[in-house]
Amino acid sequence: MTELTELPAPANAFSQIGPSTPLQITVTGDEGLSGTYIVDEEGMLLFPYIGRIAAQGLSPTQLAAVLRARLSGDFILDPAVTVSMVDAIAPTVSIGGEIETPGNYPISQSYTLLRAINTAGGLAEYADSEDVLVFRTVDGQRFIGLYNAGAIARGNYPDPNIFAGDIVMVGENAARRRFESILGILPAITSSIVLLDRVAN
Repeated sequence: MTELTELPAPANAFSQIGPSTPLQITVTGDEGLSGTYIVDEEGMLLFPYIGRIAAQGLSPTQLAAVLRARLSGDFILDPAVTVSMVDAIAPTVSIGGEIETPGNYPISQSYTLLRAINTAGGLAEYADSEDVLVFRTVDGQRFIGLYNAGAIARGNYPDPNIFAGDIVMVGENAARRRFESILGILPAITSSIVLLDRVAN
C-alpha cells in the first residue's frame, strides 16, 4: 500500500472530441450560429467567422471556451457558448452508502466531493462524515481515498475533485445507530439513566 497526499486524476477524465464527432453548439447572442457541426477527419472544426479550429483532444467545455474567446469582441459582445457531443453517453459518478438518495449521477467538469454528496441528497441519518471513501481507477490501477466530509465542509481541507467513473461511499456511524436502537427497546422510565456501551475489540 502506498500513501498519497491526493488521488491521481485520470488522464482522460471527460469525453474528448475526435474526428467525425457531431457537436451541438449553441451561441447566445447570434442564434444563427447555433446548430449541429461535424468535426472533420483531421480533427478540425469549421466555424463561421472563425474558420478552422483544432477540436480534436478537447473536451466540449474546452472547445466552448475557445469559441467564446475567438467570437468575443470582434464578432459578438460577450457571447455565451455551450458545446455538447451529440449522442454521447453522459459521464457519471456512483454515490452510495449512508446517503439519502444513492445512485448514479451525471457529472460535470467542475465537480467536487461535497457537490457529489449534495447531489445525492446529502448525508443520511446514520452517516459517518469522517468516513467517506472515493474509489478511482487510473491506468488500470485502483486507488482509494479516505476523506472527512465534515472537516471539508467547515473549510479545514480543500474539497477534492471528483471525476467520471469514481465511486463515492459514505460510511455508517455504527455507534450512533446502536445507541438509538437501545433507546428504542428500553421501557419508559421516569429517571435519568446512563448507558455504558462496551465494544469488544
